[in-house]
Amino acid sequence: MIQNPILRGFCPDPSIVRAGRDYYIATSTFEWWPGVRLFHSTDLQNWEQIPSPLRRESQLNLIGDPTSGGVWAPCLSYDGKKFFLTYTDVKTKKGRYYNTHNYVVWTEDIRGPWSEPVYLNSIGFDPSLFHDTDGRKYLINMVNGFKGVLVQELDEQLRLVGERRKVYPGSGIGCTEGPHMYHIGKWYYLIVAEGGTGYGHCVTMARAESIWGPFETAPDNPVLTSNQEDMEALQKCGHADIVDTPEGEWYMVHLCSRPLNGQKWCTLGRETAIQKMVWDKEGWLHLKSGGRFAENTTEAPAGGTEEEDGTGSSEACRDKGLPLKETCEEPDEKACFYDDFDRGILDVRYNSPRADYSTFADCTVRPGYLRMKGQESMNSLHHVSLLGVRQQVVSCSAETGMEYEPAYPEQLAGLAYMYDAMNFYLFGKTVTEEGEAVLTLIKSDGGVITDEMEPSPVPEKGMLRLRADVSRDGTEAVFSYRTEGSPEWKQAGEPVTTRILTDEHCRGFTGAYFGMYHHDMTGLAATADFDYFCVQV
Repeated sequence: MIQNPILRGFCPDPSIVRAGRDYYIATSTFEWWPGVRLFHSTDLQNWEQIPSPLRRESQLNLIGDPTSGGVWAPCLSYDGKKFFLTYTDVKTKKGRYYNTHNYVVWTEDIRGPWSEPVYLNSIGFDPSLFHDTDGRKYLINMVNGFKGVLVQELDEQLRLVGERRKVYPGSGIGCTEGPHMYHIGKWYYLIVAEGGTGYGHCVTMARAESIWGPFETAPDNPVLTSNQEDMEALQKCGHADIVDTPEGEWYMVHLCSRPLNGQKWCTLGRETAIQKMVWDKEGWLHLKSGGRFAENTTEAPAGGTEEEDGTGSSEACRDKGLPLKETCEEPDEKACFYDDFDRGILDVRYNSPRADYSTFADCTVRPGYLRMKGQESMNSLHHVSLLGVRQQVVSCSAETGMEYEPAYPEQLAGLAYMYDAMNFYLFGKTVTEEGEAVLTLIKSDGGVITDEMEPSPVPEKGMLRLRADVSRDGTEAVFSYRTEGSPEWKQAGEPVTTRILTDEHCRGFTGAYFGMYHHDMTGLAATADFDYFCVQV
């Protein structure tokens, strides 16, 4: 059996494709750089993250994009020779004014490099590229305001040509988005997301004998949704894509969320799950498990292997208060992300807000350390120095070791636990107006900033270890620190709530991150050196 979700922590809007016996999934990244996460698998249950396709500013410029703006719902497709990726860069999403620019890039090697983008349109978001069986290509996208699904042909240069036609208004559930088109047998099938990307989210299926319609909705629609009476079950299920195996089995990947403690409280954001599907005699897809509610497990494809739970555990390490550095130096990737910066390159799993992290982070100038240049403060939508990895399980710990000598109160470096530019915790070293080195814990709740502890004096020089431990139920975090030469960790302030880092509180589309952080609001570009960074689950 495959355990859901297959992609944990902030991996929404999955688009899947098969090339031979290899499967690839692309997911949204919103305001996080680089753009679009890509994953590879040969069995639909074990997934490896591979380099993101949008790694050049000429392909994607996120500077100034709003929180939960940026890259929405990419579509990954394959025509037998090239991989194509369509994506939206959302510049504004206020009220009725959504400025959404759609592009396509391509490559013969999915690990890159990818082409420069071709601009498509700005009519709506969630574009997808459909390769018909006769070799023609079509752009499928929704209309801003959820006004239906459009189809328009593309020529060999990927320029839009001919008539643009609305082929499907939606099933009537509302919020029709995320369209994907398929030509299977005599039918053209549409799969769309409906119900809004919250607890009423669902997957709708429709079909027609022509790509131009008219499309009829599946009689038992929706094909997939969530059991809102059972908060232990996967929630927010919707935004799906389908794929067949070489043996002719069918699977659907879809967005989902895992609320904490039965509450509508998601620190892990929206994730990716998978369900085995079957066709009925009338030519409609259904869950192999029956009904329409997403399952926490699903059957593996023929020839698949049994998968361990894969959640890992550091409870013993956390209970004993051991430094994560010493327990992660030979990491099990299922249980730990660990980086000592000895390789001189940054891991593919890192992200930074809006800007390319190579502009502020370097792990070659001082071998074995990451040197981070300070820029604007966390609440900026422009140039923020944060290098992080997404939280993937409810209960986990993060730790870093840092050497840093700030000279002004406007300079601070340390450990961040954050959701977006308005909602975060910063646990870091700075100085008082009198120049005394201190440790501080700052909370930003919707942009309202408060101090969560009295500034605590720390040595001016030397290694400072910073740590965050998230409770077993995921609802609280405790910050602690250890100075050079000290055998013990000291708790900083009282436990803090994680609710400010949830989709529901932030009204966002992403998820919580742990990261190394540095701001220098003087503009002097001070540097902080990080010895290691790890997140253990």
